[in-house]
Amino acid sequence: MAAELERDSTPVSDCTTVVQPQLNQLLTAVILLDEHLHIEYMNAAAEAILDGSLRRFQQQPFFSLFHFSSLEPAVVQQALQDEQSVSDSDVSLVLHDGQRITIEFIAQPLRQPDGRLTILLELRQIDQIRRINQETRQQQQLQAAQSMVRGLAHEIKNPLGGLRGAAQLLAGELDDPELREYTDLIIRQADRLTTLVDRMLGSNQIQSREPANIHELLEHVVQIARLGVGQSIRWVKDYDPSLPDLTMAAEQLEQVFLNLVMNACDALQESQTPAPTISLRTRIVHQQTIHGTRYRQCAVVVVQDNGPGISPALRDTLFYPMVSGRAGGTGLGLSIAQNLVHQHAGKIEVSSEPGHTEFSVYLPYIETRVEAPVADKHNPTSQKGSGRE
Repeated sequence: MAAELERDSTPVSDCTTVVQPQLNQLLTAVILLDEHLHIEYMNAAAEAILDGSLRRFQQQPFFSLFHFSSLEPAVVQQALQDEQSVSDSDVSLVLHDGQRITIEFIAQPLRQPDGRLTILLELRQIDQIRRINQETRQQQQLQAAQSMVRGLAHEIKNPLGGLRGAAQLLAGELDDPELREYTDLIIRQADRLTTLVDRMLGSNQIQSREPANIHELLEHVVQIARLGVGQSIRWVKDYDPSLPDLTMAAEQLEQVFLNLVMNACDALQESQTPAPTISLRTRIVHQQTIHGTRYRQCAVVVVQDNGPGISPALRDTLFYPMVSGRAGGTGLGLSIAQNLVHQHAGKIEVSSEPGHTEFSVYLPYIETRVEAPVADKHNPTSQKGSGRE
């Protein structure tokens, strides 16, 4: 495409007009920058990624559109000066509204017929691909974890029941109070292990659901965390007041968010992060596909901290039971949280880098479920579902 534009003798302003219909059909974002890296042109795909129109962004410095960019302007400027193309398959961008996107890009120097040197950027957003891969990986983890835990539960709970029963019988035959203390200890420890196994299994039965305000639930979670380890932490709340009540098992979702918040608190304290901060953000998202089902509306709750991030060694097994990055941690919190969110037909997404970790919990409004148009990609019409799994 760059070569075709270079061979055309039409001035660049006319050239973009001529090919604009074709460029707007591309899924790849195309942006033309002048020698000062100011925006001359962008197609419809670029407008969608950058959340703004050409009319709004034209003549603005390209890098002024971002609060953060892992791509340095000097890299693009050097490519322009050397007239050498550069590319990167993993660029993180943060827009000024806080939206984070990940792209791969190619920057191709392009000399115009009038001698001006410009640069053509081709951007492709890869967040969606990563989200699909992450969701598939988490689903596999959940299935593997449940299979492993069921096997462990059978092998552990049966002997525990026998030990507990034998200790009770033995206690009935003992007259010495000191000896009965030992049988009581056996019973207590057997009960503790049984409780641990039950926690690993999690509840397979959803509790009764009622419409509830997710913000009231989050406030209760913050209150508990503050009374515990969160007193020295700065709390930032960014709630969307237009969020409708969500039909939920409130106690189960409270456990989910308490696990996420307490994990964030522990990470901040153990790393001694300066100015430790936890942010809670709620939003409505539309047309979200979860586990193959598309929903017209979902509530998304984001728990964000500025801690050290999740170790790369843990990311692929993060939701397995008994996997923890903390000394003394049980490794059950995230596994249980994932199971409970899954019971609400939702999902958890994770994004982590040093200084920024986000857990995003998507909870669909079941009554607005529609079938995802997967079977027939040529038919965009969606049918409204019954609202049941």
